[in-house]
Amino acid sequence: MTLDTKPPQEDAAPALRNFVVPSYAPLRPKRLVVVLKWAKIVVFTLFAVALVLGLWGHSRWTHATNARLAALEAATAPAKARPERYDEAELASLPPVVRRYFSKVLNPNQPIVRGLYMEQTGSMNRGTLTEQWEPFTARQRVATQRPGFVWDASIVMAGGITVRVVDAYVAGVGSLQPSVIGLFDMGGIEGTGEIARGELIRYVAEAVWYPTALLPSQGAQWKPVDAQTADATLTDGTITVTLRFVFSADGLVERISSTERSALVDGAMVPTPWDVRLAKYEAHSGMLVPQVAEVAWTPPTGRMPYWRGKVERLDYDMPR
Repeated sequence: MTLDTKPPQEDAAPALRNFVVPSYAPLRPKRLVVVLKWAKIVVFTLFAVALVLGLWGHSRWTHATNARLAALEAATAPAKARPERYDEAELASLPPVVRRYFSKVLNPNQPIVRGLYMEQTGSMNRGTLTEQWEPFTARQRVATQRPGFVWDASIVMAGGITVRVVDAYVAGVGSLQPSVIGLFDMGGIEGTGEIARGELIRYVAEAVWYPTALLPSQGAQWKPVDAQTADATLTDGTITVTLRFVFSADGLVERISSTERSALVDGAMVPTPWDVRLAKYEAHSGMLVPQVAEVAWTPPTGRMPYWRGKVERLDYDMPR
């Protein structure tokens, strides 16, 4: 062996590569990444589907509501000419409590309301045995030349699901139609005599927001009951309804009731006493009208409120 011969390498320190575990990849983090990736895909897909359904439902609902509004507009032509302004002389034959009411809420020479656009906020009770109040927003068009209205509401249910509801009385035809997000109808009712009567009753009760519609010149007939109470009767086509108005000490309507309205219960109309309570009157376009209301069914078992609302906007159509 020569002097420059290198010694064997067997005893050299182990190579660094011998301490590296090749192709190490932990399974759990990898699976987690896959799960998160698919979760994002699922969430995005659900969001996209919900967005498409929401837009589709909104479009469908808007189209149907606009059709009702167009029909309401077409039905507003008066059958005969009516006065365009309030004349105190027409109050002479009315019960004293009713005369006091009109003198309180109307200015002399007050223009007759021909139409109204209203916005409301509030809550609706969808419970039967227990109260379950859900928030709503609503817009409403009213025509008085021939009684009619279209009420379009959005109710936010538990879980964030939106239910759309249209309540309408157009050309003598009543309708009530709820729908989930405007796509899935929930068994409404339309075209029956009972729903038409109920919607005309609603129109007369809500006339406290357009009080000139309760004048004799506009077709309302009043009959005294006692010093603080009077009945108002209105006829539209073949339907005649009578509601009881109770007036407060200051002459304003504080309660309205009817025994002629029916509630929608499990798809059937059930005759049920009904009432409205009103508060917080304010001046709008020369008239005093309530800003707050509560509506309830009043069966023998006790009063059951189902609607509480506040007026957010009032735009009147009346002669100048």
